[in-house]
Amino acid sequence: MNRILIVEDEERIASFVEKGLRSNGFTTTVVTDGDAGYEYALTGGFDLAVLDINLPGRDGFTILRELREARVTTPVIVLTARDSVRDAVAGLEGGADDWMTKPFRFEELLARVRLRLRTAARAPEVTVLRAGSLSLDLRTRRARADERTVDLTAREFVLLELFLRHPGQVLSREQILSHVWGYDFDPGSNIVDVYVRTLRKKLGAERVETVRGMGYRLPTG
Repeated sequence: MNRILIVEDEERIASFVEKGLRSNGFTTTVVTDGDAGYEYALTGGFDLAVLDINLPGRDGFTILRELREARVTTPVIVLTARDSVRDAVAGLEGGADDWMTKPFRFEELLARVRLRLRTAARAPEVTVLRAGSLSLDLRTRRARADERTVDLTAREFVLLELFLRHPGQVLSREQILSHVWGYDFDPGSNIVDVYVRTLRKKLGAERVETVRGMGYRLPTG
């Protein structure tokens, strides 16, 4: 079942899109400001995002740019009241996969969502993630560090996959919690620090850097 992120601050439109997508078999998550939309999209836990441009916090253009800079390849359909050619070109060149203007027909949005999902599904599947001498095989669920094979627990695997999908990027504890454990855990929990220490013991202390006051980062060198 495909997971769709809806980033829309107009409650009526967000509800309309969410109900329509759910009735067609999609799993949806709605967020109403740009900062939260960026954080959710950054986890890579969605198959597609429907994104407004005029949002509280980060605007849609900023979200697109930062996601693509972070190598997040989730397809994005922009759904906005901004209908100028200049805005549409800026959005598409900035990383959007499609651009729709409001008012809109839900049937057209649904068709575009299905098209983008089919296109993404045809992309070559990445089975091994790499950063320097560190690699993770997504099929065998084993890591290799300096030619050593390392067995991982289920949580360690998901955590390392998150780091390898965002090499060089600082990931906050909240981002890691939301991706690896979901929001059932207390944000004040030290479980992220515990698992990072475990990864360091298995892979090497230099594999995960602490960025004081911000979070953790997988070095690219």
